[in-house]
Amino acid sequence: MAREKPDHFYKQSAVIPVMRSGHGFEVLLITSRKKKRWIVPKGIVEKNYTPANSAAKEALEEAGILGKPLPHPVGKYRYKKWGGVCTVEVFVMFVDRELDKWLESTRVRRWFELDKAIKNVEETGLRKVLERLEGFLAKHHV
Repeated sequence: MAREKPDHFYKQSAVIPVMRSGHGFEVLLITSRKKKRWIVPKGIVEKNYTPANSAAKEALEEAGILGKPLPHPVGKYRYKKWGGVCTVEVFVMFVDRELDKWLESTRVRRWFELDKAIKNVEETGLRKVLERLEGFLAKHHV
């Protein structure tokens, strides 16, 4: 099956929204467009944006959250879409603010303790990135 989209569509970035809690860290998950799965904000890396800044833009549009992503990715994963394989670079973003209204407010957003977030994410690659989150934050002294 031929790829259905231009090559740049297959380079994507995502953000894992986090906040500190009494249990370590909590992760904000959002529902997919059809509200069937828990995911993180993700999209095509926008032209003239770094992958981290593009991921932050997706976080604003899809989850209604503001913050600054950490400069180094926590990891990458791949998934099949549009007749090809997308590579997603994943960044961590501490959430500074949650908006009451946002572009894709039809999505549900919910904070989860990290272990529960891992259990609720079906995408294997994303789940593996989430499993490395605590170690990544400790290594970067966050």
